[in-house]
Amino acid sequence: MIRRRDFLSLTAGSTLAAGCRTPGRTARRDRPNVLVILADDLGYGDLSCYGAADVRTPHIDALMRAGQRFTRFRSNCCVCAPTRAALLTGRYPEFVGVPGVIRTYDKQNWGCLLPGCLMLPEVFRSNGWATALIGKWHLGLEQGSLPNERGFTRFRGFLGDMMDDYWTHLRHGVNYMRRDRETIEPEGHATDLFTGWAQEEIVRADEAGEPFFLYLAYNAPHAPVQPPEAWLARARKRLGDTVSEKRVRMAAFVEHLDDGVGRVLQTVKERGLGRETVIVFSSDNGGDLRHGSSNGAWRSGKTHMYEGGVTVPASFTWEGRIAPGLIEQDMVTMDILPTLMELCGIPLPAGLDGQTYARLLTGGAPDAAQRPVFHMWREGFTTEAMRYGDWKLVRDRDTLPWELYNLRSDPGETRDLAAANPEKLRELRQVMEAHMTRAYAVPWTRPVK
Repeated sequence: MIRRRDFLSLTAGSTLAAGCRTPGRTARRDRPNVLVILADDLGYGDLSCYGAADVRTPHIDALMRAGQRFTRFRSNCCVCAPTRAALLTGRYPEFVGVPGVIRTYDKQNWGCLLPGCLMLPEVFRSNGWATALIGKWHLGLEQGSLPNERGFTRFRGFLGDMMDDYWTHLRHGVNYMRRDRETIEPEGHATDLFTGWAQEEIVRADEAGEPFFLYLAYNAPHAPVQPPEAWLARARKRLGDTVSEKRVRMAAFVEHLDDGVGRVLQTVKERGLGRETVIVFSSDNGGDLRHGSSNGAWRSGKTHMYEGGVTVPASFTWEGRIAPGLIEQDMVTMDILPTLMELCGIPLPAGLDGQTYARLLTGGAPDAAQRPVFHMWREGFTTEAMRYGDWKLVRDRDTLPWELYNLRSDPGETRDLAAANPEKLRELRQVMEAHMTRAYAVPWTRPVK
């Protein structure tokens, strides 16, 4: 475990931080703003820049064209909370107490974020950035696990796992909408609320002369699929009966999300912050096929460890520093933390599971070593996968046999090579099972009240 207190104390005194404590834009330029936008259950095939012919996403497309778009970016898990833990800690989520979905009731809960783990917003706050979370938290509902206790100075959004309704914002009849620790009852569609609040946060930080770290975590397009009526009518008129009604609703939902992202990006542009802001966009897992999402050519979707469950849209954009292009190298959600830290000049701590890709993004050679990458989900059962080079080991449920695929020759995972390659299967299983043994030793249940 990274010694959180020692690391924060060390980095807070860095030259980079010390040189920028004077308010005002001139001083702030030495430290870029950071905007991380995370969609919820957005499939690889739900954006037009990834091949969707029935969805129009001009704003996200433009963002990705302006930076480096990834074709082989994977989420740490095939469900929400573990990937969010990986994003904010740079660790495998099962090593920080989040092997599964954090939920309201203990009998359905499969995670509790460890109190001592280092968090990305804490790193940025200790180095002088204003830190804010707008949108979905999903990493704890109780004291000790709340956003303001884990590095975010400001929080406006939703604590829970999903909304039962995008207009009432309730979950199990409980209101989890908060402004910091205060329960609030805002009116409007959640996507529009989060968009407006993010715009306000950008303006507030800019007027204060503060570099900001803003994590904008939308609930959309997670079920229930509830696009505003105007957006649904527009999608129906355009698509007619060329696709299913389920797909029409999802298209409208994603297009509404894209409009929100566009409004946030317009605020960055209007404030003249384009060259001062690193923007990351991704999704927490693959699209949910049950609700009309598409994962393109990849097999399966959310809740499964095949490529459709973990291969997600992703990009890094920084005007003037990251040239437009396409990256076909593998990267995973937990790599975002060390990559952002290096881009921002913050020393990397020991003990991270993620690797930095900052040099690759800024035009240098890849500096990350090849490594096995593990994907786990615990929910009463376990679901596991491991990529190592061209090989992928999968056990989609712990009651099923292990499967083996070569992603170079068979990216669609159509030919199970386990029987034909017993030695390779045995070799990879040993590595995967050693990782699982470590994971099982990490506590993940909530403290007894």
